[in-house]
Amino acid sequence: MSQPHELHVAAFAQKIAELAEAGSYLVAERNGGIVGHALLEPAGSLAALTHVRTLTLVVHPGNTGQGIGTALLSALQEWARASTDVQRVELRVRETNAAAIHLYKKCGFAEESRFHRRVKLPDGTYLDDIGMTWFPVAREAKK
Repeated sequence: MSQPHELHVAAFAQKIAELAEAGSYLVAERNGGIVGHALLEPAGSLAALTHVRTLTLVVHPGNTGQGIGTALLSALQEWARASTDVQRVELRVRETNAAAIHLYKKCGFAEESRFHRRVKLPDGTYLDDIGMTWFPVAREAKK
């Protein structure tokens, strides 16, 4: 959803450093070029939310449909399962992103909410964002 002018190398470097403690940041490369990235980051600084991570998954244009998103998501899910701190993973996905919604459902995410008219497109139209969640298997068994 980011526009090119909104992306800054320094912000990425800062995010990667922050996630060394409480999250995970992965980069997918092909032939020396970045083709995607994904991260799990704390949902906030409140003590009541320390068990929650927010997922961001991006496969760069021209690289979709090649298993990159699946590989990134699988690796992050492994990391979450191994972490005793992570008990809930949440994300938002545009209603029109059928491929991503399919991937998330295939990997165990379920729709939990809908944010109506959350994304405003350059032409002035709006899209809903779908809120989805996944609970690491190791934590589900302890309910």
